Amino acid sequence: MSLRLLKKTLLRLGFCVAIGILLLYAVFPFYYAVLTSLKPSSALFQVSYWLDKPDFSNYTAVLQQASFLQAIGNSVFVAICVVALALFLSLTAAYALGRVKFRGRGTVLLLVLGVSMFPQVAVLSGLFEVIRALGLYNSAWALILSYTIFTLPFTVWVLTTFIGQLPGELEEAAIMDGASPWVALTRVLLPLLWPALVTTGLLAFIAAWNEFLFALTFTLTDQERTVPVAIALISGGSQHELPWGLLMAASVIVTVPLVLLVLVFQRRIVSGLTTGALKG
Repeated sequence: MSLRLLKKTLLRLGFCVAIGILLLYAVFPFYYAVLTSLKPSSALFQVSYWLDKPDFSNYTAVLQQASFLQAIGNSVFVAICVVALALFLSLTAAYALGRVKFRGRGTVLLLVLGVSMFPQVAVLSGLFEVIRALGLYNSAWALILSYTIFTLPFTVWVLTTFIGQLPGELEEAAIMDGASPWVALTRVLLPLLWPALVTTGLLAFIAAWNEFLFALTFTLTDQERTVPVAIALISGGSQHELPWGLLMAASVIVTVPLVLLVLVFQRRIVSGLTTGALKG
């Protein structure tokens, strides 16, 4: 009996150690970024893992840059538009792929998923020509178009899986009562899809918020740049000196909203991910 108890104790201890190592690996870089952002320039290269007196001069300097504040506003606008557009298009497409039976439906799903397998750099030149032909270069709509193209495959695939798992009797009963397919989707199925919508919407928001390559290529002026490009263009007083304190402060400022969003919608995210793994 004592041997069995010892085994359970060792297993629990090993599990706790593994969780602690995982948390340290995941949280420590962000913790050290916060620590670095609260140090003055003279103390940046003094290695320490605790802060005696925080210095907010880096945050003050970053927030006083009008171009950085403009970039935050641009990122918020682009990310919200991408989420709204991607969810609307993917919801309607997922309803058709999940409920309407037609020949080649599986092939269409594989093609949709296959689009997401192309790296961004492989389509960069072609997409640049399309955006320039449409007159969208150096505008937020260039980013919205490009981000939506790369976000749709994931959102369509996930929502199609969710809709396919919902009981068909709910929709059939609504149609029997005279509801149109649009009413059945928005009034009957949509309330059941909120966990999936929150999960896919938040992931789409994070992808649009953090994207760098398209934002660097399709925007030219400070009035249209987004946060990742604005952080990359932060420079110090010397040409050969990187302002690590300013960079860390800017990174913390743009990371905290994402952390708060995940914490606020944590339950719905977990519910959405676990429901997608079950058969209803």
